[in-house]
Amino acid sequence: MDNINRPIEKVLISEEQIKNRIDEMAKEIDRDYKGKEPLMLSVLSGSFMFASDLMRAVSIPVGISFIFAASYGSGTVSSGNVDIHTGKGFDPEGRDIIIVEDIVDSGRTLSKIKEYLLECGAKSVELCTFLDKPSRRVVDIDVKYTGFEVPDEFVVGYGLDFNYKYRQYPFVGVLKKEYYE
Repeated sequence: MDNINRPIEKVLISEEQIKNRIDEMAKEIDRDYKGKEPLMLSVLSGSFMFASDLMRAVSIPVGISFIFAASYGSGTVSSGNVDIHTGKGFDPEGRDIIIVEDIVDSGRTLSKIKEYLLECGAKSVELCTFLDKPSRRVVDIDVKYTGFEVPDEFVVGYGLDFNYKYRQYPFVGVLKKEYYE
């Protein structure tokens, strides 16, 4: 590995695997939302790369908006408290919404966002995640679209970070423990 990849212990998912799986997920969304115009709601900051690539891969008309939800801060484990902030003018009422997330770990964040959107009058809310860590789940949630299941290791790249670093990698890799312990 070159110097920029020094913090990476191993690559779990290659750039090519990511592209292929996003194309497959886009076909699933096209099929499920045929005749509809869903709103993709990208959970910032980690999902921005995934949401952008997924949105370009679907063929149906879709809108996009952004929501900020945080439960990690600068740690490596969810705090359990989820702060949710939407952009000015965001209105989910009557919309079919696909929440686009970078990783589902405990499930708390997506559960809280889905609850919030339904309380605000969303017509439907489905969950779409790039990565899933089912071994860490503490909240029972149904994720309709999953890119990849990953082991219980600290992963970065393709939008996922540790302390605002390592998002730029075009792959998903395991971060060496010495970089976050």
